[in-house]
Amino acid sequence: MARLLACSLVVLAAGCCRRSGDTPEPVGRAASQHADPLFTGAVDEATFASLHEHTDAAAPRRFGETVRAGAAVFYRSLPTRTGPHPGVVVIHEWWGLNAHIEHWADRLAALGYAALAVDLYGGRTATTPEGAMELVGSVDEDEARATLAAAVAYLEANGSERIAVLGWCFGGGWALRAGVEVAGIDATIMYYGRPITEAAALEGYGGPLLGVFGNEDTSIPPATVDAFAAALTEAGVDHALRRYDASHAFANPSSARYDPVAAEAAWGEVQAFLRTHLAP
Repeated sequence: MARLLACSLVVLAAGCCRRSGDTPEPVGRAASQHADPLFTGAVDEATFASLHEHTDAAAPRRFGETVRAGAAVFYRSLPTRTGPHPGVVVIHEWWGLNAHIEHWADRLAALGYAALAVDLYGGRTATTPEGAMELVGSVDEDEARATLAAAVAYLEANGSERIAVLGWCFGGGWALRAGVEVAGIDATIMYYGRPITEAAALEGYGGPLLGVFGNEDTSIPPATVDAFAAALTEAGVDHALRRYDASHAFANPSSARYDPVAAEAAWGEVQAFLRTHLAP
């Protein structure tokens, strides 16, 4: 099977369809999500960053649950108000589906979206670049596409009429690919994911697209983003690219390259994009 060597292989320094009859099955639930201030509205950048501070206290709890659809397992986080809700498929960084990504899903649920975080590593996560590199290299492209298609089918089956996909780095590259290769996606948000710079390879993309990049990202430098912009324009993709004077992984509070100013600005763009194209 073809192996994915996506953007995380470049960053050295710095998606099974839901079959008819498959019943989504909860396989584990986090603490109740209906009695916490997190779900009274949007989580600002300072609050989000505080969830990632390393202290001696217990890790901040998550508000979603683990669910299964066929062979695929997801982390699902829902708004407190009754649905249906627009859906967001969330794709993890090269570290895997860890607490950071689950917090992102909770953050999206606080805005009114049904957030479904996929696991493209089969339950594994990494804590070192070497481990992450190994996991990226182990991804089977056909299985990844199938998992992403299963996520879209799950959201559709649970009432989401419009669905976006959101990912960072490894997940950002896959978010772009999902927009091209997976049916049912209405909008794409990619944070510093590996771009496609050939217009022909973007044929079939449904759009619109929001791309978030750092001008100081040595793995995806501005010239590469320029080539991406040109390819999107040539392919007729409705797109907006936002560039910040920040490094790769600047939106991850767990990263040493985290830039709260750029992260907050980018998050504002993401919220506006989702409101425009999903309208919860």
